Amino acid sequence: MSNKPKIAAICNVFFPGSHADVLLMKCLKGIPTDDAFHEPRVQIVSIYLDQIHGHDSKLRDVGVAAANANKVPIYPSIRQALTLGGKELAVDGVLLIGEHGDYSENEFEQTMYPRKSFFEQICAVFGQTGRSVPVFIDKGLSYNRVDSCWMYHRARELDIPMMAGSSTCITCRNPFFDLPRDSNLEEALVIGWAGMEIYGFHTLECLQCMAERRMGGEVGIKAIDVIEGDDIWAAGDAGRWNKDLFQRGLDCIENKPPGHPKDDHERCPLPIFVDIEYRDGFKAQMIMLN
Repeated sequence: MSNKPKIAAICNVFFPGSHADVLLMKCLKGIPTDDAFHEPRVQIVSIYLDQIHGHDSKLRDVGVAAANANKVPIYPSIRQALTLGGKELAVDGVLLIGEHGDYSENEFEQTMYPRKSFFEQICAVFGQTGRSVPVFIDKGLSYNRVDSCWMYHRARELDIPMMAGSSTCITCRNPFFDLPRDSNLEEALVIGWAGMEIYGFHTLECLQCMAERRMGGEVGIKAIDVIEGDDIWAAGDAGRWNKDLFQRGLDCIENKPPGHPKDDHERCPLPIFVDIEYRDGFKAQMIMLN
């Protein structure tokens, strides 16, 4: 009998290269690194898959095979995955991976992943059984503020230790770069690519994991301003963002197309500039070159 914490994995979909494949598979099989192979420190004891696609789909399922290979049961409901088919909460933690899958988009072109619905069902089990366990939510809480706020306040009500985020902050860095705590930072600029909804999240994570290591630590954000389109280049000329830092960031990008992004409307039709002012006066910018 393993003494590792027992974890229920609640997933949208499980196909090659998906978030479930990248994250859950490491919890099942371990993590290979340059230094050594690290055994999982948790035990996945149940899986719920919201969608299982056939092999003729680009979302072809590999989760069922992975579960069978690791002798982990797949349950038909979130409640059963948390109770292991019984009536009481039977796990020590929950891993919620609500990314990918065949879901509708709203008028803002946001995929309406059912993370809030999944979390609501998890909370129902906690409330009914009178016990809460930690929940880790892969990536963000929800695609809209109302659902995100509900999830936050519901976690407070049920005393749920809850955390959300991705592995972007701790991935390998090229060139390698790290900051000690209490670094004397003056300003920061980060460059990202693709859409704001998906990769804007990751780009902000990369910025924040560096910014919070500044002198005094994190104190919160005072204001955010956003500029879209070619106006961001005029903002750079006016000194709104550091053109030297931007160029140094561009220089780190491997295999990039020639020329400057502002002259490449085909590859960069709608760049986005986000100006972030922190409460302690620290300034940071994010530029998305989509």
